[in-house]
Amino acid sequence: MSSRIIAKASGIASRQASSCRTSPSIESIRIFSTTAPALNDSGHHFDTHRFVEKLEREGFTRQQSEAIMNALDEVVTESMDNLTRNMVTKADQDKTVYTYKVDFAALKSELQMLEKNDFSLTNTNNERLVSEIEKLRQRLREEVARTQAGVRLDLNLEKGRIRDEAATQELKVRATEERIEQEIAALRTQMETIKLQTLQYMIGTITGAGALILAYLRMFK
Repeated sequence: MSSRIIAKASGIASRQASSCRTSPSIESIRIFSTTAPALNDSGHHFDTHRFVEKLEREGFTRQQSEAIMNALDEVVTESMDNLTRNMVTKADQDKTVYTYKVDFAALKSELQMLEKNDFSLTNTNNERLVSEIEKLRQRLREEVARTQAGVRLDLNLEKGRIRDEAATQELKVRATEERIEQEIAALRTQMETIKLQTLQYMIGTITGAGALILAYLRMFK
């Protein structure tokens, strides 16, 4: 008699559980559920009165039916408690999304500030180089002027000796001018190199920021 009761109860419990297996997957519920599964008016997860009547129609007594119903209700309640314990609420999900948004905004602000500081530093360095070049040009002009003045003075003092000295001084002047042009060309080359390096750094920074933005966007899709 006890084996027949257990067999029938197992069959009914299997049919009751089959309706749960046809519902959405547990993983989907665990990820997207915002509230625990609702109970009926009697505080149970299934119609206990109907279940008891079904057991009685299968040949169980009222006492046996209620005992089986109570045992099954405890199992279902414990299973639902274990299931809902692992659920993620909508509030927790919104909190996590908000945290990601705040972190992304802070990262974006930091990247913008870094880019702005680098650009300002580059402009400052360029202005400093231009100022140094102008000072060097002025100093070289003064040197050339002094050299030419000395040559003219020597020409006025010693015309006989000035011809040889003039040639020597002219060579010095030309050498000085060539050195000026070489230094100016070197400074221009250095400025172009700095500009190119600055442009490459800015492109790398913008590319890195774009990659981070795409990574965050993919995380929220």
